[in-house]
Amino acid sequence: MSLRIVRRAREGAVGWRGRLHPVLERVYAARGVRSESELDHSLLRLLPVGTLEGIEAAAELLLAHRSRRVLVVGDFDADGATSCALVVRALRGCGFASVDFLVPNRFEFGYGLTPEIVALAATRAPSLIVTVDNGISSNDGVAAARERGIDVLITDHHLPGAQLPDANVIVNPNLPGSRFASRSLAGVGVAFYVMAAVRRALDAAGVTSSAAPGVAELLDLVALGTVADVVPLDANNRVLVTQGLRRIRAGRCVPGIRALLALAGRPAADLTAADLAFGVAPRLNAAGRIDDMTVGIRCLLADDAESAQQLALRLDALNEERRAIEARMQQEALAAVRGLEETVASVAQRSGVCLFHDSWHQGVVGLVASRVKERLRRPVIAFAAADAAVLRGSARSIEGVHVRDVLDSIAAQHPGLIQRFGGHAMAAGLTLERARLDEFARAFDTQVARCLPGAGARDAVETDGELAVAEIALATAEALRAGGPWGQAFPEPSFDGVFGVRSARLIGERHLKMWVEPPGSGRSFDAIAFNHLEGGAPFVPPEGPRQLVYRLEVNEYQGERRLQLLVDHLLPADSPASAPR
Repeated sequence: MSLRIVRRAREGAVGWRGRLHPVLERVYAARGVRSESELDHSLLRLLPVGTLEGIEAAAELLLAHRSRRVLVVGDFDADGATSCALVVRALRGCGFASVDFLVPNRFEFGYGLTPEIVALAATRAPSLIVTVDNGISSNDGVAAARERGIDVLITDHHLPGAQLPDANVIVNPNLPGSRFASRSLAGVGVAFYVMAAVRRALDAAGVTSSAAPGVAELLDLVALGTVADVVPLDANNRVLVTQGLRRIRAGRCVPGIRALLALAGRPAADLTAADLAFGVAPRLNAAGRIDDMTVGIRCLLADDAESAQQLALRLDALNEERRAIEARMQQEALAAVRGLEETVASVAQRSGVCLFHDSWHQGVVGLVASRVKERLRRPVIAFAAADAAVLRGSARSIEGVHVRDVLDSIAAQHPGLIQRFGGHAMAAGLTLERARLDEFARAFDTQVARCLPGAGARDAVETDGELAVAEIALATAEALRAGGPWGQAFPEPSFDGVFGVRSARLIGERHLKMWVEPPGSGRSFDAIAFNHLEGGAPFVPPEGPRQLVYRLEVNEYQGERRLQLLVDHLLPADSPASAPR
């Protein structure tokens, strides 16, 4: 597919009066930042706890079980792990008599609070089950718990189905009719709000002292889970992430995060959201993808450096295993795509793509779907076999195609085709009968096609425009780095421009290392394009002028900070570039 560069429109300049780097001013204007107050990420800017519906009832329910047994049932990704660790730490800090957690192996028990998980939970005799980052679709599991006399508090952020589970209390900013001003909270964000309500209720009753740890001390976990789950970084989430990053930089974070950062080679003192996304989150997620998330939660709950280090090493080993599995699966998926592109029923003609291989690992199909989506620039679902008769799929979507709504429409139009599904706009999961995969693939392609007219053009790559040669500088990179946090819906700044390629070589088998020069400038810049070469493809050094889409990075090596260009796309020099309408 030939890509087309679209430069973000700037919605009018704000009178910063020289207080910001001029490039950062332009970047903020392109993201709709209209006042200095929007850059205030202090806790005072956080949406009030009491404005999240169900929060007081949740605190009341939890306090009714303060002297009894509370069991936190988590999810198997980084958002679920941080949510679980946050609730366990917060409740124990608030003097709850017995707080434990259970995170099921998804390959055995499936997703959410299933009846099978309730049966396992019941062996620990809890009086209350608290779900974190799951539960909103667990109608049968909640019913099974209530039949056993176990109260249930659901805290979740995923979109609900047509019928809500019969839990004692549900806290979810995406419930119908919710007026909470941030529907983009991650699961860990919802958990944070609930724990803040518990602490506030205890303080009002004079039960806790000022010496007891406050929930703000757990914002490192909130930042990690929010970034890892790739939820939109609206104003409220930017406050949560900024405050968490500040705690980590200051060394006031749980030992587990510190240990994972060290293994990833990411210095805490200069931490960004991207360091959490690409350094810590994959190691934490690996536990849920390859085994179960228990080791990840235990790492985040460890109170001493030695225990955290041992658990982090285990997570690091699981991540290496995950990477090897993913690399093989990705090669198979891309080979299948190339094969399909050569047939008459070309992938290029499909709106939504489904891929399946018998040997694929259930825990890694989401990553494969994400990689193939980036190549094809359309929604992708990758499937793996759960057993001889059932497939589990993981979907990844593009801007403008709400994949959970797509699955909901298919379920309504084809009753019984999908056994279970859940998720949100950009990612979802589902199960279906293996024998009905072709039928589902046709339905998915048809439904996605109906959504595409309202989505952005698949060939468009958004940038913040060109930089003058003098602006391609370390000072600019440092200003942009400090101007975050960047993430989903508040994208990291990227730029485009024509450069001559002075030299190019392959490193690490797939990464392209270059020196590039704006024509006639007499200046050259260190640049690297990660994962430039697909497995098995021959290396052809780029020659002549090229249109680069790139980001500015501060590359620190042996104590020296240097500018590096991170190249996302290497396009022909005559690639079209235009401003959005």
